[in-house]
Amino acid sequence: MATNKVKEQDILSSLFDDDDEDIENDPSAMSLVDHLEELRWRIFKAAIAIVVASIAAFIFREQIVQILTYPLPAAQADVLGRDHKLIVTGLMEGFTVYLMISVAVGFVISLPVVLYQVWGFIAPALYEKEKKYAVPFILVGIILFAMGVSLGYIVLRYPIQWLVTFASNSFNELITAGSYFSFVAFFMLAFGIVFEIPLVLTFMAQVDLITAKTLTKKRAATHVGMWIASTFLTPGADIYSPIFLGVAMSFLFELSIIFIRFTTRKKVAEAVE
Repeated sequence: MATNKVKEQDILSSLFDDDDEDIENDPSAMSLVDHLEELRWRIFKAAIAIVVASIAAFIFREQIVQILTYPLPAAQADVLGRDHKLIVTGLMEGFTVYLMISVAVGFVISLPVVLYQVWGFIAPALYEKEKKYAVPFILVGIILFAMGVSLGYIVLRYPIQWLVTFASNSFNELITAGSYFSFVAFFMLAFGIVFEIPLVLTFMAQVDLITAKTLTKKRAATHVGMWIASTFLTPGADIYSPIFLGVAMSFLFELSIIFIRFTTRKKVAEAVE
């Protein structure tokens, strides 16, 4: 009996000891301190990229502001004249607005570097199959976001036109720089996020949360919901912004179904076999 217990203990201890030794001898294994150190350096590198891009944007701040305010003169030409400038109400507000715009533009410019650092941190924890899709997803996400922001900039003149002229018969519009650029940021960000719909839905399909068949069945209700949402996501009461956003959302939804069928085709074939 004693001999059997000793053998059982030896077997159990050898199993656990082997696992511990494998973890300790695995060159890719990292301790908690190593993970925190890796995270710190990844954040530091991303922050450096944002700072450098923000400094570059600050150097060209006047050109950037001119681009962002381009829809405004056309909208208020009949109200305050084409030489009207945005209003600042404090001693530091002009500098603060320039700084905020520079940081926002710097973040957008450095987004590929930021995403690369995020990818570099999480990549060791992913399976080979997941790593295969990660880089294309990041690239497609950046392209879609840029397309959304670009469309938002094109459509921007319509809500500004409506908001500026809405009460022009009763009030003189003194548009502050802070309110204007906050509006511009929210509007363009809404378009940028909406354009990530194909990426989000395709990712959900990859982790088996949805299927192309499910989206096809709920197509009608989804389109109605997206068109209703477009009226809330676009500030202002002009009719053009919701139409542009609604058409974009419907197109992106149909594009998502195509993406899901294309990316899951191999998985479905393997499951049938």
